[in-house]
Amino acid sequence: MDDRSPAVWRKSSRSSAEGANCVEVADLPGGTAVRDSKDITGPVLRFTTVQWSMFTTAVRSGEFG
Repeated sequence: MDDRSPAVWRKSSRSSAEGANCVEVADLPGGTAVRDSKDITGPVLRFTTVQWSMFTTAVRSGEFG
């Protein structure tokens, strides 16, 4: 993702005030972007709508632990 200006980033409500080990997500046309909240100019992962839906469904079902 080259142009991040239209992205509105948000952190989980479960994030600590210090921001330790947090990620931020932003809704984009056709998908979702994810970045490290401590390195906002660093790399961004971009997922399609289908990929993000599959991931969040797996997280909610406890598939990752």
